[in-house]
Amino acid sequence: MNFTTTDDPVLLARTYQLFREYFRLAEKKRRWSIDDDIPWDQCNPRLTGVVADIIETYCAVELYLPDYLGKQMPMVRNNRGKAWFLANWGYEESKHSMVLGDWLLKSRQRSDEQMADLDNQVYANEFQLPYDTALGTLCYTMMQELATWQNYVHLRRIVQDEGGDPALEKVLSLLSIDERAHYNFFRKIVALYLERDRETTLEHLHRVVYDFRMPAVGLLVNSQQRMAQIRALKIFDEEVFFFQVCVPALADLGLTKADLKKRKSSPARLVVAGS
Repeated sequence: MNFTTTDDPVLLARTYQLFREYFRLAEKKRRWSIDDDIPWDQCNPRLTGVVADIIETYCAVELYLPDYLGKQMPMVRNNRGKAWFLANWGYEESKHSMVLGDWLLKSRQRSDEQMADLDNQVYANEFQLPYDTALGTLCYTMMQELATWQNYVHLRRIVQDEGGDPALEKVLSLLSIDERAHYNFFRKIVALYLERDRETTLEHLHRVVYDFRMPAVGLLVNSQQRMAQIRALKIFDEEVFFFQVCVPALADLGLTKADLKKRKSSPARLVVAGS
């Protein structure tokens, strides 16, 4: 059975079980409040401007949430576990965009007018999913969530090195915890597909690993400058993707790159910036 187009009853049932476990733990241990859980009075407006620029980039990428959800939901309508997870994922990602925007405003790094301009930039372009199947999108999103986790972890260390900002450090800590939880859920679902249709899943993983790009960055104004800032600080680049995203994700699935090299696909090409 080709699971790029349909799912079997066993997979549907196990996916929903994984979602219920995810949801239970999120409700019990991971929910947080933008208003109550961030020490907003400890923002540091003296952080270097490049940190604010990178936070703006992350905020803008999160603002494409309507496109992410609107294009993925129809793919998984018959899979309650995936669909309900996406609804929950959308709630959590909406908090991410709001809390990043709030830090830019409360730290006085951006004005209300500048944030309105950012909204207009985002809504002027529509994000298209890089893969046209549910399984391809699943494999991509698994990698992307782990990559986003690394972005937030690395940026938090840079903020600390720049003199610290307790508010932003708390924001990045909460976001990184969420992103790691998202990755863990997607990884478990990819593992189910490996059990049910190993060859097809490996083909999709091969495509994702050898043609990876972070979502939506290429749609933003000054996209090349934005990616150059992230690369210059070693927050995310090809080396980070390979050693801190690709290798660990494959290991979590019980795979190595040798498993992917056996696949029939296009030549390797890694793009960490959107285009």
